[in-house]
Parts: sequence; structure tokens; C-alpha cells
Amino acid sequence: MSLKAVLFDLDGTLLPMDQDTFIRAYFKGISAKLAPYGYNPQELVAAIWQGTGAMIKNNGSKTNEEAFWGEFEKIYGEKCLEDTPYFDKFYEENFDDLRTACGYNPKAAEVVKMLKDRGVRRILATNPIFPYIATEKRTKFAGLDTTDFELITSYENIGFAKPNPEYYKEILRRADLKAEDCLMVGNDVAEDMIAENLGMRVFLLTDCIINKESKDISLYPHGNFDDLTEYIGSIL
Repeated sequence: MSLKAVLFDLDGTLLPMDQDTFIRAYFKGISAKLAPYGYNPQELVAAIWQGTGAMIKNNGSKTNEEAFWGEFEKIYGEKCLEDTPYFDKFYEENFDDLRTACGYNPKAAEVVKMLKDRGVRRILATNPIFPYIATEKRTKFAGLDTTDFELITSYENIGFAKPNPEYYKEILRRADLKAEDCLMVGNDVAEDMIAENLGMRVFLLTDCIINKESKDISLYPHGNFDDLTEYIGSIL
């Protein structure tokens, strides 16, 4: 078995964060931006959750972007489609404010650079429920650049989401990789460690661990970035 590629989750993995804190800041920011255009904050938050649910259930027949806005249109009608420039402006002008809701660990960029220097392919396998611009900005929050990865999933370019195994299968297909040649690194036991079922190696980063089902994490290689670096070294 070889290691040809490492798939990285972003939120809570390369980018330290408390997910609840980040989500609250996100909803506060987008609600404030959209309120002047007739979007009641509470109703908007509920609609975003509903659209997110449509992306999570998406079966690949459409992009997650299409799934999200299709659900949004059911709630708001064509008005929301006409208002997409206002949503875009939030990501362009205000999303950077969310940096304060995130942490920072320089070791994230160090491990990515180490893999690059060793000729190991890097894929940003972040749950594709945000537009690319939001993923690009969060990548920069982590001290990285989108050019550090050969493939980045966002809601525009894929029709599956975690924890659907088809999400990982689609990445393997696009990158022309076999599961046994890959390592998936993430902080969410349910969403990221499921890649093991396809034959991938996995590593659970525990700095910002999410384990909603209280699974036994000793089932997986796990630890902090130092432990991850040591684990990768043992494979290469």
C-alpha cells in the first residue's frame, strides 16, 4: 500500500474552530446583510438550514448549488434568484469578518507543505455546502491558499455531501485515485471517518473533534498535528 494523496477536511481540521460559534457568527453576518432586502433574520436562518438539508440529501443528479437554490426558491419564490447578487456581496464583502470566529494553527500549513515537498497530492475535501468563494476565504484563514490543493469541493462543483460515501467516491473518480492510496484527515467522526468504509486510511484530528454519536475514537488513528505528521511519516 502506498500513499499518493491526502484528503483534508477544512473546518475544525486545517482551520480550528468551534462549529457552533462559527455558525452563529455566520448567521448573524448574513442576516444583517440581507435584512435590508426584505429577509427576516429568523426566517432566513430557517431557509438556509432547509437548503443545507437539500444539499446533504443530494444524490448527484444536480449540483449542491442547484439543490440549495431550488429549495430556497420553494420558500421565497423567484425573488431570491433575483437577489443572488446581495448574497454574493455578503461573501465578497463581509465573510472575512468571520475570521474572528476561527482559530489558527500554523502546523496546518506545515503539514500541507511537507506533503507537497514529498510529492504527495493534496485534496481539500471540505463539505461542499458553501460557495467556492467562502471556501477560498476559509482556506486563507488557515494560512493556506487554494493553489495548495489540486481539487477543492464546493457547492458549485459536486452533487453530494458528507457523510454520503458517494461524495468520497466522486473525489476518487475525478482525481483518478484508488481508495487504498489515500488518507482522509478530518475532525468529524461521522462525516470524515466514514471514508474508511471505502478502503481509505483515515486520521481523526482531535483538536476540534466532533463526535455526536460518542463513538470509540480508539478505532481510528488520532491525535493532534504532531501525531498526524508522525503518522504520515510512518506511511511514506
